[in-house]
Amino acid sequence: MSNKVLNIEKIRELMKAETPIEWGSDLLFSFGEYAQEALKITMELNSKYNSPQRIRELFSELTAIEIDESCFIIPPFHTEFGKNTKIGKNVFINSCCRFQDNGGIEIGDKTMIGPNVTIVTLNHDINPETRINSTPKPVKIRENVWIGADCTILPGVTIGKNSVIGAGSVVTKDVPDNAIVAGNPAKLIKKIK
Repeated sequence: MSNKVLNIEKIRELMKAETPIEWGSDLLFSFGEYAQEALKITMELNSKYNSPQRIRELFSELTAIEIDESCFIIPPFHTEFGKNTKIGKNVFINSCCRFQDNGGIEIGDKTMIGPNVTIVTLNHDINPETRINSTPKPVKIRENVWIGADCTILPGVTIGKNSVIGAGSVVTKDVPDNAIVAGNPAKLIKKIK
């Protein structure tokens, strides 16, 4: 293996194609290198007071995408990559969230994310022979979604627009538009009219 660092565009392209991340590959090596940058940025974000404007600047550096001034983010925030998260306008992210965004996270406009929410985009195979490798699956959160405190969103999930995820839920499957789901695993409670 050459262990060269791939550029962000190439990584995003590979993750969009759900390319497996094999142990020892240039892709895995690249994630490790970018993780160092993410650690540096999140350390600055989490270790002292930053104004809302400075938080957006740090998030823009972390994601390599400009964060709109309408967004409000409360640290601390944790990620080991950061470069595969897209955040819409008027998004609120509460404290102590953890985004494992290697596989891609899209957050639609007017979405509210409660404290201690974890979004995961990588999974491992149950086969012991290949378990060391990871498989990316993007998480897509459509517009105007409310995710309650302490939720976990698993790889490959799409949350439909206007939906509500009850506090403490583990979302393992897609959520339709205008739905309220809750539980572990999250199940439909009712539709929003």
